[in-house]
Amino acid sequence: MPCRDFFVFQEAEENAPLVTDEDFMRQALYMAQRARGRTSPNPMVGAVLVRDGEIIGEGFHKAAGEPHAEVNATVIAGDITGATLYVTLEPCAHDGRTPPCADYLIERRVGRVVIAMEDPNPQVAGEGIRKLRAAEIPVKVGLLGEEARDLVEFYIKFVTTGMPFVIAKCGMSLDGKIATRTGESRWVTGDESREKVHHLRNEVDAIMVGSRTVMLDDPTLTTRLPTSGTRDPIRIIIDADEYLDESRRVFNIESAAPTWVVVPQDRAIAKADDVLHMPSGTGGVDLPALMRELGQREITSVLLEGGGTTHASAFEAGIVDKVMFFVAPKIIGGREAVTPVEGEGPAHMSDVVALERMKATPIGEDILIEAYVKK
Repeated sequence: MPCRDFFVFQEAEENAPLVTDEDFMRQALYMAQRARGRTSPNPMVGAVLVRDGEIIGEGFHKAAGEPHAEVNATVIAGDITGATLYVTLEPCAHDGRTPPCADYLIERRVGRVVIAMEDPNPQVAGEGIRKLRAAEIPVKVGLLGEEARDLVEFYIKFVTTGMPFVIAKCGMSLDGKIATRTGESRWVTGDESREKVHHLRNEVDAIMVGSRTVMLDDPTLTTRLPTSGTRDPIRIIIDADEYLDESRRVFNIESAAPTWVVVPQDRAIAKADDVLHMPSGTGGVDLPALMRELGQREITSVLLEGGGTTHASAFEAGIVDKVMFFVAPKIIGGREAVTPVEGEGPAHMSDVVALERMKATPIGEDILIEAYVKK
């Protein structure tokens, strides 16, 4: 099932009655997604408490270290004795940044728990469910589970592999070009597509590009939206060939997010907030090793906005999980025009990057193609 986009979980209409387990779980999913981009390295989680068919409390996890969704819902509800809790992810059963939610629910004498999905975190992995059932609390698991998994796909990749979820994004013409033969790329896609990209930047932990993109386009790699409360992702620049010039705007902007530079050798970048020294590899640096390093730094998601060379290296290294290609109704043409994925490419169709769960969505005059890399 394709991943839902940014706005899919809508709050129920004011006069629309919520009567079924599915209705209340959808409300919990709506609550969860209110914290998009703000809970890393934790997942988004929403919770709704119901008694006698009426919602008595609801909440969501706002940020790592803050109370979990179940606790926030009970603060509103007060006494939850005998109530049914709808929660998008299995209540935790271990001491982490906060106490175990499963124990909290048992102490508060919740009457029934409906859970969308089991937590894949090895520290939980069904233990919360077992605790609740051992306390003779009825538990139902799996309601709207696919929707819940789509909502926390960054978290799932991170807790099961220790590496971030990587999205390869590009804007291209209908004939598969991301720039003209002279390198001009402003603007291939329309305003609506570019705004969608800024929503993406507002949700991921980091944005990654190659130094060639920085030198040719001179981007700021910031989030620019007309709404308040937005945030910039960490900016990561791969500079394998000492191509980078510190006069570029990315080093000279006001932003709460840092700029990191990745190099394959021991050298300093004065204006970088940090320099990551990686072994040499595909595309100049060992990208799987870089992903492991980012995972250790609790980076759960990366938006790859590199040019054709960086994308080619990422696909060859096998680090890409999802593609988001914005296709504009334009024909650029030209043998020398830049394409989204360059490099040498495979010799045989059996070796190409296969995709699955593909969907197409109109974005203004453009079409957004989303798909997942077959693993």
